[in-house]
Amino acid sequence: MPRLFTAIEIPPDVGLGLSLLRGGLSGARWIDPENYHVTLRFVGDVDDATARDIMLMLGQVRRPAFDLTLDGIDQFGGHKPRAVFAAVKASAALMELQAEQERIMQRLGLGAERNFKPHVTLARLRDASSRQVADYLAMRGPYRSPTFHVPRFVLFSSRDSVGGGPYLVEAAYPLL
Repeated sequence: MPRLFTAIEIPPDVGLGLSLLRGGLSGARWIDPENYHVTLRFVGDVDDATARDIMLMLGQVRRPAFDLTLDGIDQFGGHKPRAVFAAVKASAALMELQAEQERIMQRLGLGAERNFKPHVTLARLRDASSRQVADYLAMRGPYRSPTFHVPRFVLFSSRDSVGGGPYLVEAAYPLL
């Protein structure tokens, strides 16, 4: 089975707005808008039996649908920036959904995930100076998306690559 992770898909209209933030940053590998998502839980490479168990257990999640807003542009990496992202505005429903998935993965024997910081990766950076990134963020940091409805989460697979897709929906799980 390929590399797996759970995520929330970004609607096309919100993705279009995010795609307008592309450019103006040397050393950036921009993510294609059709691959924008909010990762809930990275699973990694697992065998087929574990993948089936994950799919089955995720099917038992019973959470209400909710709304999300992207609020602000930021970077990971501090003085050595490695990615630019759109931040997700705090949401109790999102945090509860992610926490339930974390518990499921740990029950299945997968190690604990690092701290969850919901975001949409816009670009991966190579050799971008902290000054260039600061200038980029100063110009685009006030970004805010329209609020969008989250009716489901998905289990994505990806190939072992440099990142950024393409991603394949292996299973979709409707929210109540």
